[in-house]
Amino acid sequence: MIPRYTRPEMASIWEPQTRFKIWFEIEAHAADALAELGTIPKEAAKTVWAKAKNATFDVARIDEIERETKHDVIAFLTHLAEIVGPEARFVHQGMTSSDVLDTCLNVQLTRAADLLLADIDKVLAALKKRAFEHKMTPTIGRSHGIHAEPVTFGLKLAYAYAEFTRAKERLIAARKEVATCAISGAVGTFAQIDPRVEEHVAKAMGLVPEPISTQVIPRDRHAMYFSVLGVIASSVERIAVEIRHMQRTEVLEAEEFFSEGQKGSSAMPHKRNPVLSENLTGLSRMVRAYVTPALENVVLWHERDISHSSAERMMGPDATVTLDFALVRLAGLIDKLLVYPANMQKNLDRLGGLVHSQRVLLALTQKGASREDAYKLVQRNAMPVWRGEGDFLQLLKKDAEVKKYLTDAEIEEQFDLGYHLKHVDTIFKRVFGES
Repeated sequence: MIPRYTRPEMASIWEPQTRFKIWFEIEAHAADALAELGTIPKEAAKTVWAKAKNATFDVARIDEIERETKHDVIAFLTHLAEIVGPEARFVHQGMTSSDVLDTCLNVQLTRAADLLLADIDKVLAALKKRAFEHKMTPTIGRSHGIHAEPVTFGLKLAYAYAEFTRAKERLIAARKEVATCAISGAVGTFAQIDPRVEEHVAKAMGLVPEPISTQVIPRDRHAMYFSVLGVIASSVERIAVEIRHMQRTEVLEAEEFFSEGQKGSSAMPHKRNPVLSENLTGLSRMVRAYVTPALENVVLWHERDISHSSAERMMGPDATVTLDFALVRLAGLIDKLLVYPANMQKNLDRLGGLVHSQRVLLALTQKGASREDAYKLVQRNAMPVWRGEGDFLQLLKKDAEVKKYLTDAEIEEQFDLGYHLKHVDTIFKRVFGES
């Protein structure tokens, strides 16, 4: 985790003290269940809670023990015994390290998902607000980076809103998939521990029992989780790249907010750069970088190995922390985005009416011209305009072959900007409902 791109709420999920607190809760809840089953004394379970529930675990001490034992869970259990006393011998009865590690990881991932879902809600709120603000603000649509036909800036934002609505649905599903608990012992057979212990711990930790584990919780669940994070990161970058293009000097249809006292360049005082959007592109790359190791972690030897462990120690915190920061930054960027409708109109008019070429093409076909002939007639009048050698409407009116099919009034009718926007309300209702 890099402090520059880390918010404290998400970082706290991955702090050692939080991890050890979760480990303790898993062990203590398991002790409660074992006590109810008569496997360990009830007083022992009560003592575990009484002695360690409010304890601050000594991270340095645990690290010291691990340097000798070369085993993180044993190091923690040894330190826990120092706090609890003799009754600690009843902790971890019939359990294996993965029961603690995997269940803890899934608790952390579900908590992280809850924060990310709240972040997405902020993005959705900002997108909806600005989409309705610019619902009918005309701008040019581009394909291949080239002027195509008119759209509205509100539609661009509505597209993003729909995309992040899907992102939210996927993350809800990924959270559900990863919210499982395994307390099944060595190789997952429950030979040394009753399955009812797992059920008790799962309920206490807000999880559900893993139907079948092989000493580890299956990593296809985690692969799906991190894949969803990668897709969300790509959605973040898609908006960021759109804003970066729109802020280019030659376009300048929208621009990141530039605060009082902000500096754009150490050398050129005039610069106002899309630094937030560029930052989001970089952060998105890092989140996506963890998708591949998550997929590769699915493949473990037999009932378990620890080839996934080192990767997960990095990817769990880094991917969630980075995406959390990116989503919050994106929400703020959208909320404060400077929009320039006059420049959008200027760019719309830049090609001298060529954006209406398809309407003219269709009008010709409806008047009897073959599609091939209509295309040639429109294109031969469009290309001079593309080169800056005239006005599309006037050239069409002067073309005798075009006039065989269309009157001046009928040609002019095809240049109505409002025609392109007649279904904006329909699209908005599909995206936002009746609001």
